[in-house]
Amino acid sequence: MDTLRYGFVGGGFITAFQLRAVEQVRGIEVTGLTSRTPPEVLATWARDRGLGPARVYESVAAMAADVDVIVVNTPNSVRVDTMEQIAQAVRDGGLRPRGLICDKPLARNLAEARRVLELAKQIGAPTAYFENQIHMKVLQTARAQLEPVIATMGPLGLARSAEEHAGPHSAWFWDPTQQGGGVLSDMGCHCLAVGWYLLTPPGRDPRFLEPVRVSADVGLLKWGRSPYREQLLERFGVDYRATPAEDFATGMVTYRNPDTGDLSKAQFTVSWMYDKQGLRLLVDGLGPGYALEANSLRSPLEVFVGDAAAASVADAESALEKATASQGLMAIQPNEADLYGYVDEQRDAHAAFVAGRSALLDFDYGYDIVRLTMAAYLSAEEGRTVDLTDPATLATLDSYVPLIQQGRGQEVLR
Repeated sequence: MDTLRYGFVGGGFITAFQLRAVEQVRGIEVTGLTSRTPPEVLATWARDRGLGPARVYESVAAMAADVDVIVVNTPNSVRVDTMEQIAQAVRDGGLRPRGLICDKPLARNLAEARRVLELAKQIGAPTAYFENQIHMKVLQTARAQLEPVIATMGPLGLARSAEEHAGPHSAWFWDPTQQGGGVLSDMGCHCLAVGWYLLTPPGRDPRFLEPVRVSADVGLLKWGRSPYREQLLERFGVDYRATPAEDFATGMVTYRNPDTGDLSKAQFTVSWMYDKQGLRLLVDGLGPGYALEANSLRSPLEVFVGDAAAASVADAESALEKATASQGLMAIQPNEADLYGYVDEQRDAHAAFVAGRSALLDFDYGYDIVRLTMAAYLSAEEGRTVDLTDPATLATLDSYVPLIQQGRGQEVLR
């Protein structure tokens, strides 16, 4: 198997999760990491597990010459700057990278996403947009199982996707000016992608269905209230009294099948106010005479920890991402990196790069997800359905920056 040398830009939560996935994939060597905060802990973790030398580099430029694939996991606010650094390193060193990966979202808005695409073309490498949930085994297995049914009865007419937990780990995720918004930007991009993918007939390109219209609503239902607002300020230094972001969003996207003209709908719901076991992903789909349903909190393993024993539990998240309790009846997921699709998205990207092509989801796909996210923000902001077949609307979206992203969330959420 062709082994590719990977270099990770960014040393936060998502890199840690991706390393857990890489541990389960053959043909990937973790050659280097670079981050604003030195990623020594992650580098040590990778070396201890035999994933590669995992050297810590001072800059992207220093690392680029030693790796085949560059993985961009930086905060959204410096995504374009990171791509500029990669492009400069490639030009200066005459490099020919074999792959370029960017974790979701591609950028905070369409202007930035366009610049990421331009830079990717300058770099000249195949691309992979990392949207892990599309690669979840439960979704891929459901599509494979239903493929003959879909061929006979027709594709799904309705897909529903939800992602909820109690809130992000890092301060920049809470800051709408850095992250690009609130939960709609952070997690809505997952659900928009999942809905689009589930409605798409098997064997078709992930962008086969044409988005027609988007309607959405957002709210600040928990973290704008006392005492939660004060908790945010004390823990992360983020003031939701001054610059709030949404902690709840829901909406609907309508798609048209270009071959048949049939319409289908994808509903999404996301929140940072789910105070139960931890991260929950819900997906279901309804077709003519058939259906599918998945819930990530359904596990073959349950653990109960009573009050007397709770003091011995050091880390609630050892059981489940974003878990908020370390006692009672807890859902346990033994392999979250695999459950959520991280392992299979790594396999897909590796196989694509070895073959000299882009992954199932490339940067152009990531750009289209940013467009849908911006359309959802515009719909919520203006209280109307956004028509994606209207040239004037598309022109507006090209330069649109949501008020929440501008730090003017009070005008939308109050």
